[in-house]
Amino acid sequence: MYSARLTSELKQLRDAALTSSYAYTELAHLCNNIGPRLSGSPQAQQAVQYVADEMRRLGLDVQLEKVTVPHWVRGAETGELVKFAGQAPGTTQKIVLTVLGGSVATSADGLSAEVIVVDSFDDLSSLGRGKVAGKIVLFNARFDKQMAAQGFGLDAYGQAVVYRGAGPSEAARLGAVASLVRSVGGADYRLPHTGAFGYAADAPKIPAAAVSAEDADLIAYLTAQGPVRMHLTLTPQTLPDVESYNVIADIKGSEHPEQVIIVSGHLDSWDLGTGAIDDGAGVAVAMQIAQLIKTLGLKPKRTIRVIAWMNEENGLRGGQAYAQDHKEDLANHIAAIESDLGAGHPVGFSAHISAKALEMLRPLASVLQTLGAGIVNRSEHAEGADVSPLDAAGVPTFAPIQDNRTYFNYHHTAADTLDKVVPRELAENAVVMAVLAYTIANLPEALPR
Repeated sequence: MYSARLTSELKQLRDAALTSSYAYTELAHLCNNIGPRLSGSPQAQQAVQYVADEMRRLGLDVQLEKVTVPHWVRGAETGELVKFAGQAPGTTQKIVLTVLGGSVATSADGLSAEVIVVDSFDDLSSLGRGKVAGKIVLFNARFDKQMAAQGFGLDAYGQAVVYRGAGPSEAARLGAVASLVRSVGGADYRLPHTGAFGYAADAPKIPAAAVSAEDADLIAYLTAQGPVRMHLTLTPQTLPDVESYNVIADIKGSEHPEQVIIVSGHLDSWDLGTGAIDDGAGVAVAMQIAQLIKTLGLKPKRTIRVIAWMNEENGLRGGQAYAQDHKEDLANHIAAIESDLGAGHPVGFSAHISAKALEMLRPLASVLQTLGAGIVNRSEHAEGADVSPLDAAGVPTFAPIQDNRTYFNYHHTAADTLDKVVPRELAENAVVMAVLAYTIANLPEALPR
């Protein structure tokens, strides 16, 4: 059991968060006033300054820590089927697609090639170079919507996203001229899902895009009837890297200021939507922790550090830079919490921690159970991409367990907008992060690793 004082303060945080609109107001500004925040963009830089100014206004000690980030811009993206069975003379069929982040371009006037459809890397390999060279390859691996509907959206995503991540290089090794992937997500509203991937060092770089689920089905249907030819125009550019920042804002601990508990989300987003669920919500919730503590006049014994990470989406350079810049001080990093799975109702939190640390945190369940968030899970992996470099150094990492059943319907799409966030559920996420962070900051002894 925790002391009466700590329990009382945790309940104050819980109740204040549930009646506050602060996180939603901040999220609305990030999404609607600033807009998409792809690394290297003017909007990303504006968001850095906005969050820094707001944290200063609350009275936090704010630092902007430099991060060199990629500057990739999307350009034009069009696709059309120009030859297929049953085609009416003089017509084409439009394909709804979006360029994958970091892709190289076609020529300005595009390329035309036959499309072949595969369901797996084994299918591609079985075709051999003779049947792949000079073609556009479509990886038609389906996102498991039933799995996601049961609350295992991350598992469904993990199964399908390998084709986005490795597909372009696998296709290029066999001589393909472009790579397409069925969108990694669950919505059937002809929404293409973008995302990052990496070119392998031993393969040519070819243009890469994601097509909507409906268009993947269309292409698969037509290729079963005969040759299908596509004209594809993608004109992204990779510009020189630019200087950006992680926003670091501290509430100094009253007894152990050198010991740090991180609360965080990533400030950058993809450029199609406005980054509400990925991950403006995480940033807004982290900001609210500071606002709650300041408003209630609470004094954490250890430092609570708000971080708005830069460049999670297409490089993870913010998380990597922080771990490098603070490598001499990581022993004093007691915990790192990141929220990066939307703003759905939380049922508790998951933690990559020792068994002893888990037992030290179990009493939290009684405070969080009133909003249905009393689950305390121990995981076997880092809890968040940006905090993963810290996790690798032994820092305990945490994340709220959120309802992600519909998250991948909107993730990395033009539909990632403010209306997808329910204000009450966003406030519940603030409760979980605030109660968890404040508990760790006030335990009699630091969490063991």
